[in-house]
Amino acid sequence: MTSSPSPSGYLAPVSHHPSGVVPRTPPRRLPALLRCCHPEPALAVTVFVTALAVAAGHRPAGAAAVGAAVLAGQLSVGWCNDAADARRDTVCGRTDKPVAEGLLSARAVAGAAWTALVLCVPLSLLSGPGAAAAHLTGVAAGWGYNLRLKHTVLSPLPYAVGFASLPVFVTLGLPRPAWPAWWVVAAGALLGVGAHLVNVLPDIEDDLATGVRGLPQRLGRTVCRWLAPLVMLAAVGVVVAGPPGAVSPGGLCLAVVAGAVAVTGTATAAGRGSRWPFRAAMAVAGLAVGRLLWAGAGVV
Repeated sequence: MTSSPSPSGYLAPVSHHPSGVVPRTPPRRLPALLRCCHPEPALAVTVFVTALAVAAGHRPAGAAAVGAAVLAGQLSVGWCNDAADARRDTVCGRTDKPVAEGLLSARAVAGAAWTALVLCVPLSLLSGPGAAAAHLTGVAAGWGYNLRLKHTVLSPLPYAVGFASLPVFVTLGLPRPAWPAWWVVAAGALLGVGAHLVNVLPDIEDDLATGVRGLPQRLGRTVCRWLAPLVMLAAVGVVVAGPPGAVSPGGLCLAVVAGAVAVTGTATAAGRGSRWPFRAAMAVAGLAVGRLLWAGAGVV
C-alpha cells in the first residue's frame, strides 16, 4: 500500500485497485457545511433576537420573520468567514475547519454564503424597508469584516455595527415602528466589541503568523484577556443602569453573575485554541438579553 497527498495536505493511503480508480466514500457535505457556518454564535444570536422581538411586541408571524432574517444573515456571514479564511486555515492546520480538512471547497462555502445573503434580503423586507435597511447594514458590516476590516485597526467596528443594528431591526419592524432606546443600542455595540475580542483570543498567534493584524492582534493576548470581560461588563452595566428609575436588586445580582462568568471565561480558560472565552461571552450576552426581555416594550 502506498500513500498520496489528500486534499487537506496530509498523506492518505491508496490501494491499488484493478481498474486504476480509487474508490472513495463521498464526504458528508451537509454536516461539514453546517460546521462552517459557526453554528454556536449563529444559533445564539438568532434565538436572542427572536426572543427580543417577542418581548418588544412583535406578533408571532413578525417574530418568526425576524428570526428567519437573522438566521439567514448569520449563516451568510459565517460561511463568508470560512470561505475568506480557507487558505489561512489550511496553512495553520485547523482541524475544526471543514475547508482546511478537505471536506468542502472554498467555492462551495462561498456559494452557500451568497445564497444565504440573497435570501436574507427578502426575509428582512418582511419587517419593512426601514427595518430591512438596518439589518442589511449589520450583515454588510459582517461581510466587510471578513473581506477586509479584520486586517485593520478598525476590526471592532463591524462587530459594534452588526450587534447594534439588531435591536434597531427589531423595533423598526414593529406594527408601529420606533427607534430603540439609546441604552439598548449602546449595549448591543459593546456586546459586539466584547464578542470580537473573545472570538479572536484563541487564535491570536495563528492570526499574526498569517498576517492578520486587527486591533486585538495588535494589543496582544494579555491585554485582550482582561479587556474582553471589562467590555462585556460595560454592556451589562448599560443594560442594568440604562432604563429609567432606580437600579433594582435583581439588576445588581445580574451584574455580579455576569461579572463572574466573564472573568472566569477569559481569565481561567484563555489558552490557545480554547473556545470557552467565546462561550462565556455568549452566556454574558444571554444575561444581558434576559434583562432586555424583562424590559419588554421598554426597549423602545
